[in-house]
Amino acid sequence: MQNTEPQDTVLVFDTTLRDGEQSPGATLDVHEKLEIARQLSRLGVDICEAGFPVASTGDFEAVRLIATEVGPLTEGRQTGQPMVVAGLARANRKDIDRAFEAIREAPRHRIHTFLATSDIHLEHKLKMDREQCIQKVVEAVSYARNLCDDVEFSPEDAGRSDPEFLTMVLSEAIKAGATTLNIPDTVGYTTPGEFGQLIGYLIEHTPGSDQVVWSVHCHNDLGLATANALTGITAGARQAEVTVNGIGERAGNTSLEELVMAIHTRPQLFNLATNVDTTQITRTSRMVSAYTGLVVQPNKAIVGANAFAHAAGIHQDGMLKSNLTYEIMRPETVGLSSSKLVLGKHSGRHAFRVRLHEMGYDDLNDDEINLAFERFKSWADKKKVVADADIEAIIADEIYQPPETWHLNHIHVSCGDHTMPTASVSLTGPDDQVYKDAALGYGPVDALYQAINRIVQVPNTLSEFSINAITEGMDSVGEVTIRIQPHDNDSLQAINPPTGQALIRTFSGRGAFPDIIVASARAYVNALNRMLASREGKTRRSTGQSSADAGHRSLTPDG
Repeated sequence: MQNTEPQDTVLVFDTTLRDGEQSPGATLDVHEKLEIARQLSRLGVDICEAGFPVASTGDFEAVRLIATEVGPLTEGRQTGQPMVVAGLARANRKDIDRAFEAIREAPRHRIHTFLATSDIHLEHKLKMDREQCIQKVVEAVSYARNLCDDVEFSPEDAGRSDPEFLTMVLSEAIKAGATTLNIPDTVGYTTPGEFGQLIGYLIEHTPGSDQVVWSVHCHNDLGLATANALTGITAGARQAEVTVNGIGERAGNTSLEELVMAIHTRPQLFNLATNVDTTQITRTSRMVSAYTGLVVQPNKAIVGANAFAHAAGIHQDGMLKSNLTYEIMRPETVGLSSSKLVLGKHSGRHAFRVRLHEMGYDDLNDDEINLAFERFKSWADKKKVVADADIEAIIADEIYQPPETWHLNHIHVSCGDHTMPTASVSLTGPDDQVYKDAALGYGPVDALYQAINRIVQVPNTLSEFSINAITEGMDSVGEVTIRIQPHDNDSLQAINPPTGQALIRTFSGRGAFPDIIVASARAYVNALNRMLASREGKTRRSTGQSSADAGHRSLTPDG
């Protein structure tokens, strides 16, 4: 399939749902992947790598649903074309068949197959020589092309491969029918100068290079992923593989928002464009962070909390005179609002709805808005002003949640330096019955989690616990992020491409509330629900139908 985009357009290939999900603790269920894919379509990405279908039944189902439900969507996309849905496959028929079966219902679909080409990988991982490597590439690409007109091939670890050998592999891939050639710096080894030279060399010396789209896929092990991707684009690549917030294996991938905004902000330098609606960037970033439980660092470019904040007096003075003094892009460009509308306890539902619209939350239904508004009024009674960051926390905590097997009703904690920490808790179970219990602990949070465990009875290990203040001041909202690992990991393992090795699944939970003990409880119940939903394969919106009975019982129901 020939590329029909103008030569000055860089295609954005988003792999948040595949490579991004490989971030430790970032496991997503089918429902969460579907919601993120819808948002990626609104954002305007050209290709969505929806997953690695052979990895698990859940991953296959997620890719299939995205292909069926999101693949046909065109609303809001400036190209007028639906997003291409891609599935990853190793260079073998089983993987390729599974990938095609998952993506085939999308109007525009792609098979992405890969094989390592560096001598390190050939010798130590694949146990094959260069001739065998070329033969396997030809077989895989040819087979994929017989199933699908759009085939992408990636020579894994290209950054450490022999460039001359790469031209041989890539020329054979072109002959076999590849339409996109993606050059990965798999381990983040190269520097911008080296990577740019490699892309230029491959385009110049690979026979048939003008028949394909050249792509770059960079990792951030040395903090150079975005810089490397941009030099590759400057050298002639016209597709960039990226993830939202830069998440991914180890130190992550090229950040979608950084690459897109670099091209958008420096048109005279790059003389290029993308099809991304930049006003959807912040919305997408917040959604991915909420679903994965991976908090965006405050100083993160474009989407960090401090990206458009000015604290120094000199900077503030300059900004008051002209925003050009210290801002190279406007916050509105990436979907942040500059509105001065202050929300507090006297604000009504109309003002709250308008504020949600200004912040980009246009797809929330009336029930979700009402749910968020009730939480907002509760917070407003405790705070003088509810800031945008507070509202984002409310949306993340109330709307972007896994299906509720267990619902937290209320908690009570007693603690001090001369008393034993004690917690009592009330939960509504999967059978709509109320369960109550209490426990002692080493501290208030430990006591609380022990009480919840006595009710839910799902053994797990708390592997991470962190608290952040969302806003400033004594009345700041606390946000708690945790990760847990189930004890029965045999039933909750995933496969890590490309090694095929099993990974221990971890499940993140997130809770936000002015009282950090309440936030801790919300985070823990959120993580437990995420784990149970993954185990049982549930896919529903958080405000939808009640979950089926999860089969967990503890005490005699109360009420």
